[in-house]
Amino acid sequence: MAEHIIDKANKCLQCKNPRCEKGCPINTPIKEMINLLLEGDIITAGEMLFKNNPLSVICSLVCPHERQCEGHCIKGIKSSPVKIGDIENYISDYSLDILDLKANNNKQGNVGIIGSGPAGITIALILALKGYSVTIFESKEKIGGMLRYGIPEFRLPKDILDRIKSRLIELGVEIRPNILVGSKITVDELFRDGFDAIFIGTGVWQPKKLNIKGESLGHVHFAIDYLKNPNVYKLGDKVCVIGAGNVAMDVARTAVRKGAKEVTIMYRRGFENMTATNHEIEYAKLDGVKFQLYKSPVEITKEGLVYSETEIIETEDGKRLITKDDSEKLFNCDSVIVAVSQGPRTNIISTTKGIEVNKKGLVIVDKDGRTTKEGIFASGDVVTGAKTVVEAVKYSKHIAETIDEYVKWKYNKKQIK
Repeated sequence: MAEHIIDKANKCLQCKNPRCEKGCPINTPIKEMINLLLEGDIITAGEMLFKNNPLSVICSLVCPHERQCEGHCIKGIKSSPVKIGDIENYISDYSLDILDLKANNNKQGNVGIIGSGPAGITIALILALKGYSVTIFESKEKIGGMLRYGIPEFRLPKDILDRIKSRLIELGVEIRPNILVGSKITVDELFRDGFDAIFIGTGVWQPKKLNIKGESLGHVHFAIDYLKNPNVYKLGDKVCVIGAGNVAMDVARTAVRKGAKEVTIMYRRGFENMTATNHEIEYAKLDGVKFQLYKSPVEITKEGLVYSETEIIETEDGKRLITKDDSEKLFNCDSVIVAVSQGPRTNIISTTKGIEVNKKGLVIVDKDGRTTKEGIFASGDVVTGAKTVVEAVKYSKHIAETIDEYVKWKYNKKQIK
């Protein structure tokens, strides 16, 4: 493996102005990373990557590289880009367990983190290293949020999350599993019990519906629920997945691995309109997933999915998707899985006064992650809607600094009194 990574690293042109770094949402120092690796200093490279992105080991696996770093690599113009994700993963994975992480012991303050997805883990690592007492409240059995329960094992091995948990515990982070804040414990009770600041990083776990007849039938499932534990589902031989994003690809590829003989993704537009990356679409094809394009679901029946054919037409205002008249047909299948995005739950908002949300139920924050209630901060999907892991990390890094400033201000105010 190391020999192959060296070969990949040697393909880097060491550009004076690396386009790849500009294409990375978190501005990973790619040129320096590759230089350090080739010079034999993988430890320093790993430390640098972790400081820039505490979840580098995960982002290097799940980021849409073709749209980010690798998509901006100058070598990709005439040939194949440098496999930056592979190089970053090799370094990050190698160094994760041996990084010298030491907490600053001079800080005062107690921070509660609700949710242990990308945003929550990032905040926890940064604030624990700064020396704060940090407690993570996780509604499920294990940490990871969408990383653990929304991304299949074949894309993200879950032992990585277990290794990150070990590093969190080493830094003194307390983890409380199976605690749904807003139900068992309220935010007001956290403040009552001495937490100086609360961070909300609960993600988006409420699946969005198609709102068509038949969606409540027993053979209809939602993607986010299926991915949590696909082993408990009996899908039958023929499965239809409705959606066009990476989640739809994950669901389809998982269903294939769980024994479905024929898995089809149905989408109302064409490949060029899909939000899934070309990489994920091509891998779905390699796994045998079929595609039914320009078909829009109308109704779900016991026999399968009734759809109408669609087409894109030119109008004075541009291109427009229309449904063809008298084009309804039945697509026979044993199960239907709906993968058309998801939104936030309301368990915290409904039990906490003062936290405002927008029309989509997403938490409203300022540029520094402050919610409309003092002492409560938020970032990640619960603020932006479903986005990439690296975007959640990017904003959470900044918000960790905001929380640090807030808690310091709070303690200085106490001392003045």
